[in-house]
Amino acid sequence: MTSDEIRNRFLTFFESRDHKRLASGSLVPAEHDPSVLLTTAGMHPLKPYFQGREKPPHHRLTSCQKCFRTPDIDQVGLTTRHLTFFEMLGNFSMGDYFKEGAIAFAWELSLEGFGFNPDDIWVTVFEGDEELGLGPDQEAIDAWLKIGVPRERIVECPRSENFWQAGPTGPCGPCSELYLDRGLAFGKEDDLPGGENERFLEYWNLVFMQFEQNPVNTLTPLPAQNIDTGLGLNRLAAILQGVTSVFDTDQFIPLIKLGEELSGKAAGSSEDVDRALRVLADHTRGMSFLIADGVVPSNEDRGYVLRRLMRRAIVQGRRIGIAPGFLPRYAEVVRETMGAHYGELLEQADTVDMWLRNEEEAFNRTLESGLKMLDDVIARAAANGEEGIGADEAFKLHDTFGFPFDLTLELAAERGLGVDEQGFESLMEEQRVRARASAGREGGEDVREKLRTFAATAGAPSVFTGYETTEQTTAIAGVTVENGRVLAKLVESPFYATGGGQVHDGGVIECEDGGCSAKVVDVVRLGDDQALVLEPLTGELHDGERVFARVDRHARRATECNHTATHLLHAALRERLGTHVHQAGSYVGPDKLRFDFTHGSPLSEEDRAWVEDRVNAMVLENQPVRALTTTLDEAKSLGAMALFGEKYGDVVRMVEVGGGDWSRELCGGTHVRATAEIGVFKITQETSSAANVRRIEAVTGPLGIGLLRKHDRVLHDAAIALRTQPDAVADVAAAAVKKRRELEKQLESGATAAAVAAAPTEIVDIDGIRAVFEIRNVPNPKALPDMADRLKNELGDPAVVVLGAPGEGRASLLVAVTPGAISRGVKAGAVVKVAAAAVGGGGGGRDNMAQAGGKDPDKLPDALAAARAEIERALAG
Repeated sequence: MTSDEIRNRFLTFFESRDHKRLASGSLVPAEHDPSVLLTTAGMHPLKPYFQGREKPPHHRLTSCQKCFRTPDIDQVGLTTRHLTFFEMLGNFSMGDYFKEGAIAFAWELSLEGFGFNPDDIWVTVFEGDEELGLGPDQEAIDAWLKIGVPRERIVECPRSENFWQAGPTGPCGPCSELYLDRGLAFGKEDDLPGGENERFLEYWNLVFMQFEQNPVNTLTPLPAQNIDTGLGLNRLAAILQGVTSVFDTDQFIPLIKLGEELSGKAAGSSEDVDRALRVLADHTRGMSFLIADGVVPSNEDRGYVLRRLMRRAIVQGRRIGIAPGFLPRYAEVVRETMGAHYGELLEQADTVDMWLRNEEEAFNRTLESGLKMLDDVIARAAANGEEGIGADEAFKLHDTFGFPFDLTLELAAERGLGVDEQGFESLMEEQRVRARASAGREGGEDVREKLRTFAATAGAPSVFTGYETTEQTTAIAGVTVENGRVLAKLVESPFYATGGGQVHDGGVIECEDGGCSAKVVDVVRLGDDQALVLEPLTGELHDGERVFARVDRHARRATECNHTATHLLHAALRERLGTHVHQAGSYVGPDKLRFDFTHGSPLSEEDRAWVEDRVNAMVLENQPVRALTTTLDEAKSLGAMALFGEKYGDVVRMVEVGGGDWSRELCGGTHVRATAEIGVFKITQETSSAANVRRIEAVTGPLGIGLLRKHDRVLHDAAIALRTQPDAVADVAAAAVKKRRELEKQLESGATAAAVAAAPTEIVDIDGIRAVFEIRNVPNPKALPDMADRLKNELGDPAVVVLGAPGEGRASLLVAVTPGAISRGVKAGAVVKVAAAAVGGGGGGRDNMAQAGGKDPDKLPDALAAARAEIERALAG
């Protein structure tokens, strides 16, 4: 039974028993569940229903939920079952059936749906817990006895095994787990479910959600008793496919084979190769799904989880000799195996490939030197009989070479060595702000490190004078040339270094004697210091030379307008949408402002208009904008907004508008002196940045006025084209569009009807089965089922209909099989799967009808030929 068939059988079973099938929620939890970074269980998207805060769409639900867990990431590849990304099948009851019903359903599906021998199934139940004030779960024991499970196969287990909770607080309750006894070949006579053994394999967890835990160890009954179950699809696939490892199941075999092909090393040849192949298979699945759900690599939160996956996979790939650039290859196979059920993989394919390609290229630059240095460090430690690696060496690996500390820990542990984690964290804290602010600037880790080394050897930190002036007479504290670029440091600098979302200043540096000049192309923040990247214009700069530094005032002023407008926008959004709105990223430059903020849904037209009007009202008030230096505690007491995750010192810079009632934020950027200098604020777009993160882009000042004038010209031209007045353009255009759509619908309806009514061009006899293989041009592939039904009626029974329909960059396939052909071994799902591979896609369905899609319509003839070959193979037995 394939993984797709297991998923469908589970969901269909519960659908037929009055459960509403739900699509999988995102791996990024919704706003209502801040307890976890990523969705780790099938019930997470349903928490508001279990807590009684929202009404569920039905009292019985079923789903196959994407899940992601990182606690055991280091175990992936070392065992046969540990995964980061996995699918969790579940059935849920909100105040309907409870323990007896859930147990009866699980028993029936286990025996009749999955064909398990009842004598091989053992179960565990909650034995009780004094800290929670609960005794043994006798209700569950009685329910298992009622359906015929002998008491000796019902094992009581402690809270650690049989009490489920999603986090420290929240919905929870006792659970009962189903185990398959694989026999004495996998263990000992006295082994029991819930113990550390391979004989008993857990495959289904039934959670009897009765309580809300808040605070910890304090239970309150939920408004209704609920059922939450979880059946791991990958683990069940291993059981039903007769293999001992999830990595030998149908979802993983193509990924393992790709690793063998790219590395030239076979699975089973060594433990190291097996581990690498498994890590690559698991992690590339995980990263594909994370990016498809809006996560991007970073050093924070979910982005850090994604980056860690990527880097672990890259290291393992290199270890077994895979050439760089392999992550997108793996993502393609993930799409081929999983894309038919999870459409987001196909929809976000370009985005997934872009992030994988960029991250792999960037990280590969740091690995060459880092891995060699780590090997040297480990060899020295082992030769000296040391127990571990010191904090200084681990920090140098991270800071100088950009080598992830997690990998240092992992690779050292493989050699039996520890690492001074506490010492490393202390050193990291000293440079955390500098490392984060300058990471990735101007060519990546190599240039960043060279800038840091250069600045440290060029004297005291530059004194930033850019808050007071845009022109500064100063001196060159140090200058050097690296790869054709001039790196310089000023004693005093008016140039703002990139940070806090604001881009760096541009400008020029000129020698006092007029003998040299250079253009400022980048200003890199290095903690309290900065360094300039220059493009020489005339002459040469020298250490100690007196120079005149001049900021591009036009760009600076435009940037200041956008930065102050960003603060006003933040305030307006919180006022309109609620205090849950927080900054999640920003860009402030002379060309525009971009503001990412936490919010779970798109802004309505009314919200967008209100926010825009509110910011412009603030602009017209011409309130003063002031920057104050104060203590962090004082700023917090005044209600100043801080960027989430940002670290601040004891003394901070606080920017407030007016008296601070509108806006008060901790900010190191440059701003206008009064809000009227912004001129005008115009939102250009509002989109999604990531799950539960929205993005607004806007322009201000002359650019904003220019955009409004452009819109006026466009409206005027549209009015002339439509032969109406500007005020009537919307109504006239809507009427024209409506009329066009009506005509298109009439044309499409006629074309579809003609295609459906068309007789088959050729009927083929395959061992007594009448078959049609045709490519039909239809306006909409949704017409294919009607065509297939009509053709089946014409052909009689037994018969098979295989139809293909080309589209723009897309191929659609449908296979329909009559009962007589099914009885002879022809299954629509198997046929369409083979056909879909020929057009670069995938799909599936029931035995009598299945559909698929692909990306290569030119290969439809090959798909029909493949379908015929599969039918002939099935009939041949």
